[in-house]
Amino acid sequence: MATESTVATEQDRWTLHDDRALPAEPGVRALAREIYGATRALPIVSMHGHVDAGLLAADSPFGDPADLFVTPDHYLTRLLVSQATSPRGVPGVRDVGDLGVPRAVGHDAVPAPREVWRRFCTGWPLLRGTATRYWLEHALVDVFDAPVRPSAETADLLFDHLVEKLATPQMRPRALFERFGIELLATTDLPSSPLAGHAALRRDGWGERVVPTFRPDVVVRLDHARWRAELEATAQAADLEAGSYAAYLEVLRRRRAAFVAAGARATDHGMLTTSTAPLEPDDAARLYAAALRGETTTAQADAFAAHMLFEMARMSSEDGLVMQVHPGVLRDHDRRVRAAFGSDRGYDIPVPTDYVHGLRPVLEAFGHHPRFRMIAFTVDETAFSRELAPLAGVYPALRVGAPWWFLDAPDAMRRFREAVTETAGFANTSGFVDDTRAFCSIPARHDLARRTDAGYLARLVAEHRLELDEAVETAVDLAYRLPHESYPRPTRGLDPFPPEPTPENA
Repeated sequence: MATESTVATEQDRWTLHDDRALPAEPGVRALAREIYGATRALPIVSMHGHVDAGLLAADSPFGDPADLFVTPDHYLTRLLVSQATSPRGVPGVRDVGDLGVPRAVGHDAVPAPREVWRRFCTGWPLLRGTATRYWLEHALVDVFDAPVRPSAETADLLFDHLVEKLATPQMRPRALFERFGIELLATTDLPSSPLAGHAALRRDGWGERVVPTFRPDVVVRLDHARWRAELEATAQAADLEAGSYAAYLEVLRRRRAAFVAAGARATDHGMLTTSTAPLEPDDAARLYAAALRGETTTAQADAFAAHMLFEMARMSSEDGLVMQVHPGVLRDHDRRVRAAFGSDRGYDIPVPTDYVHGLRPVLEAFGHHPRFRMIAFTVDETAFSRELAPLAGVYPALRVGAPWWFLDAPDAMRRFREAVTETAGFANTSGFVDDTRAFCSIPARHDLARRTDAGYLARLVAEHRLELDEAVETAVDLAYRLPHESYPRPTRGLDPFPPEPTPENA
């Protein structure tokens, strides 16, 4: 434990500037302060993320500081690994395994949590200027009252401070949920999920506050390594055999219905390309039958995945689940790292995307459908002004998703507003989503978005392009009203635009 002489005094205790991320020009900053003041304390509506419902259902204490802040955070671990061969690199960090990530194969010892934490603190300077640093600073200071900044010298002091904090009831997941002011949280779940965590939360009266999201990527990608296993589990959960293409579609419909019954508002689709080209039903059935025989080529898997995005859109027009698409990321760029440590280790890299041609089949079919809603995200920011803003500016069903992943940063969020607003306005965007697995970073990410939006709106006021009252109203829209509007509860009733008859629904 730290000695009394090492504890920061009140005078030099670590604090964060109240104007962080606001504009530097004094007049614009004053306006931004007023606008941000209208949103600062608003409830958080977190409609796209990856927090496990089981975390809240169990409400068990969090683990050690390294397990909470370092090991699962691929934003952080990728930056530390990127300097592994540099003179500025952290001693002992060669790959993510040295930061506590267990190997998928082999039995190398995982470093002790305190050692992982020391390596993180030593590498703190490598995070300067990044959104990762902003989020961590917010969590460490505002949530955990950390007395000093991370460094090689303060690592043990901080580790002990956090261990002590994590042992208190106030740091349990549900207590933090309340403290963060989260009004609604959406998780992301496989189609086969029994949604046990959500059921437990519903029994405890939390069913309206934590809702699932249907993520079918594994079962629509015929060449996915886990396709057959996940398909079998999904069919079992639907209490139906998936031995034919028609039965497969019915399995997905049943599971979607189960998610709706559990409170789901949306589906979630991550894919490399934007293609939504539909196949003839007989052709789709042939590809599905070939996959059951283990005879799928990459080209066939690509065609079936595009077709199934179209079918997912059709199902959304029927059951009202909002369809989120976020293409354009080449997953697991280093295949050796994936083989050694598994997926989601920081080696996912953006690629250019084509929304104009890719989404055309879906938007032509459902872009004016009164019960269909699509939210399109991107990590290719050149697409914001060239493609997504014009598309969302004309198709009623489409909204532009918030800056996501590599773009979830102050300057990128500002560029997003500049690129999208002049063509699509504010109302054709989704409101902020945090897309995080790191539960304690949720308030930090929403706070940063609110500050960035306040800065952008303040400039419009300073340039006499908006009145101050309009800017304040818009800021509240972006922080609170638009997320609710973008992710409405699915409605039931007769479909005003029923799908055309096909062999499976005739």
